Amino acid sequence: MSAPEGRAVVEARDGDGATLRIHGAAIGDRVYSSAITFFALCVPLLLLAIAWEIGVAGWPALHKFGFGFLTSSDWDPVKGEFGAAPAIYGTIVSSIIALLLATPLAIGVSLFLSEIAPRWLRQPVGFLVDLLAAIPSVVYGLWGIFVLLPVLRDPVMPFLRDTLHLDKTGLFSGPAYGPSMLAAGIILAIMVLPYIASVSREVLLAVPRSQREAALALGATRWEAIWGAVLPYARSGIVGGVILGLGRALGETMAVTMVIGNRPEIAASLFAPGYTMASLLANEFSEASSDAHLSALMAVAFVLFVITLIVNAIARWLVWQVSRNTSGRTA
Repeated sequence: MSAPEGRAVVEARDGDGATLRIHGAAIGDRVYSSAITFFALCVPLLLLAIAWEIGVAGWPALHKFGFGFLTSSDWDPVKGEFGAAPAIYGTIVSSIIALLLATPLAIGVSLFLSEIAPRWLRQPVGFLVDLLAAIPSVVYGLWGIFVLLPVLRDPVMPFLRDTLHLDKTGLFSGPAYGPSMLAAGIILAIMVLPYIASVSREVLLAVPRSQREAALALGATRWEAIWGAVLPYARSGIVGGVILGLGRALGETMAVTMVIGNRPEIAASLFAPGYTMASLLANEFSEASSDAHLSALMAVAFVLFVITLIVNAIARWLVWQVSRNTSGRTA
């Protein structure tokens, strides 16, 4: 019997050898395939649309100030002078501080969960680490205002400056206000820690067991096996997790705005208040009354968008490299 028009017929045999005729809707399959293809294409199209709108809106400022927009420290909406250097500097410095503080902790947690912790302890500890990523940023900001800033202002900053005499380096000099680049870096470190730890843990778990067993068979201790066999294998994936945390730190807004001090200047001291691109947008976008001011803010948003996109693309590529190497060696 011929199949109805527009329907596909698939023949198979059951356990008794009888022939089964399964009618599949070919038209329905094509509609389904077209629909999911359209939805998949919507994501890059949406990304391009966002980049286009931000770029077009920020082009007048970029065209007027040129490369000086990225290097100038002047930000005066009244005079119509705009330079994004302090915000770019604050974004980079606070993110670097966050990575320096969060990366050792995140790798240590991931090693503990993947290599050392007993099975009954892995799940609750992993859940608590992942829970840090679910806390709203405004909660981190409030914690920073009422807990972190007083602690930094009274015991920590005077200890670093006066007791350890680190003010001679220039990084820990000046008055201890509390709101500072250091406070923003610490808040960001807590916020990016679960992202780095989660990716690092998955990468370490993806390392073939044969790597560990070979090292142990050669007489290595557990620590030597981890250091010499596991970590080198997972290195690029861990670096990808760190860069992914960097991408998260670059775009954080609310918590950083609440503790960084929001002063548009470049200062060597980590005790000094600063600015980030995200906090600049959050503070001034609603107050932008002129087209020049609005265009400058959109130009800052475009720079932040491009930097974040590049950083996240590099992180995804590094993690993909580890997954590909693991699959290749397993095969």
